[in-house]
Amino acid sequence: MPARPPTITRRPRDTPGRGTVSWNTPQLEGRGATVPSGPETLDQPSPTAGTPPSDDAPARPGRLARSARLVRREAPRSALAALAGAALAAAFPPYDLWPLSVPAVAALALLTRGRTARQGAWTGFAFALPFFFLLLRWLHVVGYDAVVGLSAIEALFVAALGAGLAVSSRLPAWPLWGACLWITEEWARDRLPFGGFPWGRLAFANTGSPFTPLAALGGAPLVTFGVALAGGLLAYAAVAARRWRTAAGGPGRVRAALPAVAAAALALAVGLAGYAVPVPTKADDTVDIAIVQGNVQHAGMDFLGRPMMILDNHVDATLQLASDIRAGRVKKPDLVIWPENSSDLDPFQYPPARARIEEAVRAVGVPVLVGALVDHPGKPGYIDNKGIVWDPRTGPGASYAKQHPVPFGEYVPFRQELSKVISRLQRVPRDFYPGDHTGVLDIGPARLGDVICFEVAYDEIVHDTVAAGARALVVQTNNATYGRTGQPDQQLAMSRLRAVEHGRAVVTAATSGISAVVAPDGKVLQRTEEFTRDVLTARIPLRDGTTVADRVGAGPEWALAIVGLLSCATALLIGRRARTEKKGQQ
Repeated sequence: MPARPPTITRRPRDTPGRGTVSWNTPQLEGRGATVPSGPETLDQPSPTAGTPPSDDAPARPGRLARSARLVRREAPRSALAALAGAALAAAFPPYDLWPLSVPAVAALALLTRGRTARQGAWTGFAFALPFFFLLLRWLHVVGYDAVVGLSAIEALFVAALGAGLAVSSRLPAWPLWGACLWITEEWARDRLPFGGFPWGRLAFANTGSPFTPLAALGGAPLVTFGVALAGGLLAYAAVAARRWRTAAGGPGRVRAALPAVAAAALALAVGLAGYAVPVPTKADDTVDIAIVQGNVQHAGMDFLGRPMMILDNHVDATLQLASDIRAGRVKKPDLVIWPENSSDLDPFQYPPARARIEEAVRAVGVPVLVGALVDHPGKPGYIDNKGIVWDPRTGPGASYAKQHPVPFGEYVPFRQELSKVISRLQRVPRDFYPGDHTGVLDIGPARLGDVICFEVAYDEIVHDTVAAGARALVVQTNNATYGRTGQPDQQLAMSRLRAVEHGRAVVTAATSGISAVVAPDGKVLQRTEEFTRDVLTARIPLRDGTTVADRVGAGPEWALAIVGLLSCATALLIGRRARTEKKGQQ
């Protein structure tokens, strides 16, 4: 006969005794650890450890139930975070409600304060997903799946920021560390993945605010730091005000109000500090320019129309300019600027395209900066996105090839693998090849720095162009795909910030708008409407002097980003030491 199994006697889980821990223990704020509710200690084994639970013990909730409970518990906080993210999106063009950027930062600081890193990460994600969805909604012309996908990827960086804010909120002076962490987040997002995507930086919402002049000292990162610090101080004032409301009356209540008042005053001082920063605008020389916006036939993905249609539009607008010059209606400029993709055919491969360009250049009688897609001379199958200086006597000369092609728009990473599952990638039949030098070009009497389209969003490209000797900046762009979606307004805001950062006039030439002339102090002197044919003429200043931001480069950004990381490391180390000491005392 088989042996009779031994009888196992189990001690009920809810029976108090030596070495047991209550299941309903309070959670340490901000750490997620548990402490015993009675005199029991955690270092003594439970008599029931390692034994299976009895049949009458309450079953542990399943993963789905636990997830649902977590969602219900976090729903109010997540809703507030999403609302704050939507408010931050409204701070950017085309809405331009820049004051909302400060309370939005303050809201994220308050919602992550005292939380665990995991809770902070979720709050950061809940904040960022609606923010990026609303900010990048112009991508809907590609597909709303592209909007959601890119928004989710970008939101992961802000999720890491939320975790960092939660951890660093345990430290004294936490608004300062939080501002540094905003720089850390933007530093990473501007570079990763595939060269990064800088859209949505706090600085780009503040291109016409009191924070803007800070760009002349430390570029876009310092503007972001100022906004984030002001928001963090506003959050600190709110926390201090709550303590004041619960403080006892008398002198103690007055003393409790002082931190709130001081933090609010300091936040205001940070916001107004930009007014004390000098923005150099004095011209060393001037040049007369004309910007030709030829327009396109259709907005959206199929803006090109039939071959040479866009080229003909720009040629015809330039011929009209030449006619106005001969009639004395317009002063003859020193140079003419066409936008990106103004020649939709390679003029070196298609003689009719070259003939039309030369007709326009000879008619106007001055050098023209032509934007064209050109077959790469040394890489068969690749394209260069170029700005070409076309002289009325000598023809095509110096050129600049775009250094930072847009992934999935101008080239397809992992093309062979991804094209099998994403059919829309076939609409990018050939990859753009990145240029290998800055866009400093001598165009007539002016030494200008060419920056093509999205490159204006990247600090290093614009900085290197000015450092190489550009006396003014030209942004050749083609926003026809995203016309009337707010994207052209967002890009123009970046040009305004670059003007202040480098003390240079910035000229934006767009196929369908917005073309504009921006002064070195960031003011928009002229601009066109979208989807109209137009020609702007202006005299712009040329400057040789450099700003502090030009001289320090990326140094402040790196320093602030590292301080942000160190603040998190310090908070984690202090927390670990405190837990070790507590365990030793038990």
